[in-house]
Amino acid sequence: MRRKTGTPRTSRVPRRPGRTALTAVASAVLLIASAALPGQAAATEPEQPREGEHVLVFSKTEGFRHDSIPDGIAALKELGAENGFTVDATEDAAVFTPDRLAEYDAVVFLSTTGDVLDEHQQEAFEGYIQEGGAYAGVHAAADTEYEWPWYGGLVGAWFDSHPAIQPATVEVEDHAHPSTAHLGGTWDRVDEWYNYRSSPRENVHVLAALDEGSYAGGNMDGDHPIAWCQEYEGGRAFYTGGGHTKESYADEAFRAHLLGGIRWATGAAQADCRPENGYTPIYDSGTGLQEWKQAGPGHFEEAGDGTLTTVGGMGLLWHQTEQLTGYSLKFDWKLAGDDNSGVFVGFPASDDPFSAVDNGYEVQIDATDVPEKTTGSVYGFQSADLEARDAALNPPGEWNTYEIRVEGERLQVHLNGVQINDFTNTDPARSLTDGYIGLQNHGDEDEVAFRDVRLLPLGQGGPGGSTRVESTGPEEARGGKGGTGRGPAR
Repeated sequence: MRRKTGTPRTSRVPRRPGRTALTAVASAVLLIASAALPGQAAATEPEQPREGEHVLVFSKTEGFRHDSIPDGIAALKELGAENGFTVDATEDAAVFTPDRLAEYDAVVFLSTTGDVLDEHQQEAFEGYIQEGGAYAGVHAAADTEYEWPWYGGLVGAWFDSHPAIQPATVEVEDHAHPSTAHLGGTWDRVDEWYNYRSSPRENVHVLAALDEGSYAGGNMDGDHPIAWCQEYEGGRAFYTGGGHTKESYADEAFRAHLLGGIRWATGAAQADCRPENGYTPIYDSGTGLQEWKQAGPGHFEEAGDGTLTTVGGMGLLWHQTEQLTGYSLKFDWKLAGDDNSGVFVGFPASDDPFSAVDNGYEVQIDATDVPEKTTGSVYGFQSADLEARDAALNPPGEWNTYEIRVEGERLQVHLNGVQINDFTNTDPARSLTDGYIGLQNHGDEDEVAFRDVRLLPLGQGGPGGSTRVESTGPEEARGGKGGTGRGPAR
């Protein structure tokens, strides 16, 4: 039965307790409990630590049936065996009850089509997501449940049409999310490329989009998201439009894409999945370092993929184009091991890196120091919320995303979408109302990488406008229908 009336629910329930990202990845991504068939394992008690990931793959079809579904199930089971999570596969919608869904850390809709759940099953799935569950939609998951508005918000956009199977170029917009971190700036592959009824960009975080000039049949006016993520009504949702062909599931890059989406959905890896529109790149593979200047010893090495890596120090690479007032600065960073770096804000122009130390503030990157000098701290002045920081932090070897938000004398720090520090300056000598930004290269033994540095002057968007960078705490999420607006891709 289709739910033909009503609107998407907007209630919010705290996420189910789980292991932190540090624990999850330190044990080699997605620790696992023993396999159990649907209905055989008892629901996890909320207060008990979860010992592993258990994923349900659901592939019921009431419309077109993709002949790649068995290949997709086999690939997901292989990925589970290789990466330490259990996969159950079913086309029996009777599994959609509160007790049975509670056994799973994520539910994958693998090329489902049509009206696959009745009203009671829909209610159970809504409750599962609102209690902190996770969803991953693959390809025709967007061709599913058109008269269930809540599901439309969860998947992000509904299918409209598709041209013939053909090669196309996918433009990667987020290089830190675990589903796309392994990819370069573009990804050339063959698939059936969906057009959607509307662009979800306003309400979701776009991970990758199609270059409509690279193939025939795109109809989304040049803004064509094809993979995205979001936090939705207390849970997490990932969607990829790829996966029509059998060959997709033998493609190592596509398999890594699926694995990363599932890892993020289950909470084994963290990323900033808030909507992001309107930012201007100030360093990426296209802009280079023309607007930057090195102060002090050491330097940064550029790689062909747009990554900057610290070499020696102690120095500072600062963006010398203009002094900044209110702004949101976002960038991705990664530690090689027990390394040290930071980002400075609010300092005057100078060839002396210690001018930034004495006149500005450093947001620290080093998770092993004392509280006021560790990752997320305003170095030497205010510790991060360490519990929130630990839950949001990916370990060395994996990318993290910072947002440093300066409004007047207020400095907020978000790590992978979670606010971990909120500091107000009271020292006139360190005023944040104008100044420059810079990346630190700390010393010979430190190796820290930066990527995709982008900037949004505040007052040109923000909450309530086309740019959405609102604060998201550890237990907050956004709900609502799939969007119709479009914003410029970064």
